[in-house]
Amino acid sequence: MNSEKAQRICPVERAGGLDHPVRRFLQHPRKILKPYIRPGMTVLDLGCGPGFFTFEMAKMLQHHGEVIAADVQQGMLDIVSRKIRASGLESLISLHLCGEDRIGLDRAVDFVLAFYMVHEVKDKAKLFHELKSLLKPGGLLCIVEPNFHVSRASFAGMLDMAAQFGLRVVERPGVFFSRSVILSN
Repeated sequence: MNSEKAQRICPVERAGGLDHPVRRFLQHPRKILKPYIRPGMTVLDLGCGPGFFTFEMAKMLQHHGEVIAADVQQGMLDIVSRKIRASGLESLISLHLCGEDRIGLDRAVDFVLAFYMVHEVKDKAKLFHELKSLLKPGGLLCIVEPNFHVSRASFAGMLDMAAQFGLRVVERPGVFFSRSVILSN
């Protein structure tokens, strides 16, 4: 891993902080995602880290659908893999290792969660282009960014860039300590 990538991406060694019980209280996955995830969907947890949202999304599918837990770090996927075996959700969760500069999925999805990760991506235009191509018609993209890393102006710029690829704002849900948006194609 080059040093630039190491500075942009939360390291595997800090994965435990992403799974902290206090975070579940402040950013409860079901409360955030309930309006958007239904049984039968294919859901992409982009930048899944240790799977903080992955498992709750899989439960929300009620045994019908798939969650693709995707990350650029194999170490994060290894953590999710260990949790899958203990969860009883093996049939609902698949793992996907993203490339250095692309997601690289070969199928369309109904919903994408990009929680606290878009600011880590160097080429956001390329990301939004790929996300647009992955979303099924009427699909939704949920972007949540930490307000301590991403300014209002940066977030607005991110949304302007997404709009250039045909992604439009449909909702602005409130997420504690964050800037958030739901986009659709």
